Amino acid sequence: MSTAANDQKTEAVIQTLNRILELELAGVVRYMHYSFMIFGHNRIPIVSWLRSQADESQAHAALAGEHITSLGGHPSLKIGALLETHKHNIDEILQESLQHEEEGLAAYRDLLNQVTGWSIMLEEYARAQIAAEEMHLAEIRKMLRRPGSLK
Repeated sequence: MSTAANDQKTEAVIQTLNRILELELAGVVRYMHYSFMIFGHNRIPIVSWLRSQADESQAHAALAGEHITSLGGHPSLKIGALLETHKHNIDEILQESLQHEEEGLAAYRDLLNQVTGWSIMLEEYARAQIAAEEMHLAEIRKMLRRPGSLK
C-alpha cells in the first residue's frame, strides 16, 4: 500500500473510531440518565445493571480514544446523539437501549470491515467489541421477553 493510500486508510479508520467514541460517550450519558428514571419494586437491580452499562461504555470509549491516538489522530470531543423521548418505563428504556446497542454494533462492524487485513490489533479489538455488543443485545432481548416466554 502506498504512503498516500495508507494515510487515507488511517484517516478513514480514525473517523470510524471517532464515531465509536462518540457513540460510547453517548452510552455513558444515556445509561446514567436511564438509571435515574427507574422506579418500582425492581429498581435496585435494574439501576445496578444500567450503571454497569454506563461504566462499560466509558471503558469502551477509553479504548476507542487510545486507538485513535495510537494512529496519530485526535479524539473527538463530540458526543453521539442524545434524544430525550420522555419515555421512562422499563420496556421503553430497553427498546431505546436496544437501538443504541444496534447502532454501536454496526459501527464496530464497519471498523472490522475497514481494518481486516490491515491491522491485526484493530481486527481483534473490533471482534471483541462486536462480541460484547452482541452479548448486550442478547441480554436486552431477553429482558424484553415476558417471563415464561421462550419465543
